[in-house]
Amino acid sequence: MKRANEIVIAPVITEKSMAGIAAKKYTFKVAKDSNKVEIANAVETLFGVKVAKVNTISVKGRFKRMGRNEGYRPDWKKAIVTLTEDSKTIEFFEGMA
Repeated sequence: MKRANEIVIAPVITEKSMAGIAAKKYTFKVAKDSNKVEIANAVETLFGVKVAKVNTISVKGRFKRMGRNEGYRPDWKKAIVTLTEDSKTIEFFEGMA
């Protein structure tokens, strides 16, 4: 079984993800082989919050070129975690919004 910090890799900081913070929706880059239950448990243990639901998206790697060389960035998985109404917020995101 994976540890919580192996499942949740990094926060996703974009305009769209920052707009969801008001509705207690937080976006993370997660391990590709993790499922929704593992992601919910990992977020609860890492940040001490209560998770209501988890939506996952498999993101395809973008096509990139450098000179005559071309290729794709790696595929990755994104999770949008919605917290319960009575849950506290995640402090990491508070300074960015």
